[in-house]
Amino acid sequence: MANRKKTTYPTLPATATALSKLTQLHIVSFDNPYPPNYGGVIDVYYKIKALHEAGIKITLHAFEYGRPPATELNRLCEQVIYYPRRSFVNPFIGKLPYIVNTRNSDALLYNLKQNEAPILFEGLHTCFFLNHPDLKNRLKMVRMHNIEHDYYANLQEVENNIFKKIFFRREAARLKVFEDVLHHAQLIFAISENDKTYLEKLYKQVHHITAFHSNDWVTAQPGTGNFACYHGKLSVGENDEAARFLAASVFTKTDFPLQIAGDKPSRELKKACAMRTNISLFEQLNSEQISQKIQDAQINVLPTFQATGIKLKLINVLFQGRHVVVNKPMVANTGLEELCHVAEHATDFVEIIEALRNKPFTREEVQKRETVLMERFSNAQHARRLIGLAEGY
Repeated sequence: MANRKKTTYPTLPATATALSKLTQLHIVSFDNPYPPNYGGVIDVYYKIKALHEAGIKITLHAFEYGRPPATELNRLCEQVIYYPRRSFVNPFIGKLPYIVNTRNSDALLYNLKQNEAPILFEGLHTCFFLNHPDLKNRLKMVRMHNIEHDYYANLQEVENNIFKKIFFRREAARLKVFEDVLHHAQLIFAISENDKTYLEKLYKQVHHITAFHSNDWVTAQPGTGNFACYHGKLSVGENDEAARFLAASVFTKTDFPLQIAGDKPSRELKKACAMRTNISLFEQLNSEQISQKIQDAQINVLPTFQATGIKLKLINVLFQGRHVVVNKPMVANTGLEELCHVAEHATDFVEIIEALRNKPFTREEVQKRETVLMERFSNAQHARRLIGLAEGY
């Protein structure tokens, strides 16, 4: 590790050792989790909220790179410490993955050593110190948000920019090697059953705890809407590809309106939308505005071409929206197939959309959602399970 200027760091509150009952916890987040407005930080923020409500005192360590400090986090955590992400690192050189090497701070290690509370590392991104000898005797847990080398390999497949394509390919290779660091974690929490199946072949103590999310109850409204909706962070190639598929291959074959909500769409997506009078593109919407579109839509359409992790957007539309049309990779091994209309090809999407465009969403369908979702996707239950696993280790 390179020598850096010696810095005086804040002193953390004294903490009892983590022996039997979990009372205090370090959480290392790859990003500032507030506002919770994209996939990974949604899981982190609502996990923090659920653990706080369960009585856990949290010291949050967050790498930040553009999102300002959030006073809302001070309400949920005993202390919040931010660390600048080392974005000056050349992404094309070095053996460590860029997403790991840029989240490397001596201050973080110093602060983690101030007490003996267990540590939850959020994503492989934050695991630079997972195998550090100074943390050898600590209870260390890792939340896996994806099988990262698969995720980056898939990003490479859908990327058109040659430099990004080369970076994603190289990053996938580095992540596959670096993943071996998980042998130093006592507990690994997979976000999906598919990920659990992969991880438990290689590592011990792998458990499935699905995504934490913003929904405390089902808010889907009976009735009908007059448009279909797709939402996602369009700067992510996977989401832009899904939106382009809908704009170019599905809604060219129906006149039913489609509203696409998401920031930083590609030039290709903008062009595809501009060619159709029934497709509208909405950028720079906040979380509340996107939730309103999900609720108002007659149909939420969610194809994906990357079957990694579990898609938080799927959970959100099932809690908040009316009819949901997906493809198989979106729902594979989620247990949510019974709540969705599943299409395989573009023609299937068109047929299902035409069948649903005037079909009211009923109170009985809302009740079915409540039965399934509150049993399988309760944040409070997931928090209790995480606490129980930590206490039982």
